[in-house]
Amino acid sequence: MRAGRALLAPAVCLYLIMFGVALGADRGSSGMAQLTPVAFSDLPGWSGERQEEALSAFALSCARLRAPVYAAAATGKKSNSLQAWTRICTQALSPDALLSGAGARRFFETNFSLYRVTLPGNARGFLTGYYEPEVEGSLERSAAFPVPLYRRPDDLVTLKPSQAGHGLEPGLAAARRVKGGFEAYPTRAEIEAGALAGRGLELVYLRDPIEAFFIHIQGSARVRLKDGEVMRLGFAAKNGHPYSSIGKVLIERGALSAAEMNTERLRQWLAAHPDEAGEVMATNRSFIFFRAITVPDPTLGPIGAAGVQLTPQRSLAVDPAFHSFATPIWIDAELPDANGRTGPFRRLMIAQDTGSAITGAARGDIFFGTGAAASARAGRIRHEGDFLVLLPKGMPLPNWAAGGG
Repeated sequence: MRAGRALLAPAVCLYLIMFGVALGADRGSSGMAQLTPVAFSDLPGWSGERQEEALSAFALSCARLRAPVYAAAATGKKSNSLQAWTRICTQALSPDALLSGAGARRFFETNFSLYRVTLPGNARGFLTGYYEPEVEGSLERSAAFPVPLYRRPDDLVTLKPSQAGHGLEPGLAAARRVKGGFEAYPTRAEIEAGALAGRGLELVYLRDPIEAFFIHIQGSARVRLKDGEVMRLGFAAKNGHPYSSIGKVLIERGALSAAEMNTERLRQWLAAHPDEAGEVMATNRSFIFFRAITVPDPTLGPIGAAGVQLTPQRSLAVDPAFHSFATPIWIDAELPDANGRTGPFRRLMIAQDTGSAITGAARGDIFFGTGAAASARAGRIRHEGDFLVLLPKGMPLPNWAAGGG
């Protein structure tokens, strides 16, 4: 769950986000990406895929929608689309749905049509990876654990479009409520210099500021406490300042080249330059606040923007202006493993998350799981790939793919 992932939506809004009733009418519509029909039988790797794993992840998305949500949304103009998704989700949640092998494969082939996302000039899509960090921590500050992660302050307000302006700099997504209006919330540098000190907002303490920074980037974490308890943290809010890449800063300064830049190399540089690391990290003015969360299944990942727990190598972060949450998406790419060895990655993913850097019809962020191994693999992924979308049979193509505006 990358920094900037959305907070969970209310019931009807969740339907709008999951099934695309209200999102994405204009963004990237005409003259951009197209959807081209493809036969499942023509898909390399499809017959050998473990579709039952994707079906389990898909069922988690379906379970997030309850009858009142369907009833509330069914009066909208997209009721035909709603009925298609309702029918498929009813099957996915039935006692017989968790099929294996050929049965799960038939579920997707029977209920969905397959379309390739075709980009201008036959360009390929772009993939990155993310993970859930796992670190040691303490509920008390000490010399060993001096770096706090903060809970959301009560004076932090997420700005609505109607609240833009008010003397604030452009691009702010949140602000501090003050008498008579709003003011910019403290930046990362200001917070780390003590802007929130004395307010009791510290949620947990970590060993290392670099660890804390990467937890901010991912937006979630598992923190192992000294009594053996594991504290799960999820995204609560951000200070409203736009996210900026410190990797880009280091490339511009000549400290690292674009060719060698990845998460592992970035960590190494920060650790090797402790006198400069703080200043470099502070160039990203965005700052994340967290909340302690309880998850239904401790074996799965954090809760994504779609409101369901993420499944390693099955959950995909997408741009919801193009793809509704719960949409199955086939990814075909050549990706490195944790040791850097490149091989085919042909897998059915489920759209269950998003992030501020995930923009476009063929842009995806693969959730690789929890801990060091997942970090090692996720940090290597900056690769091209093909995106093929599964849409319910009989459902009209989205506006962006049908030439609508």
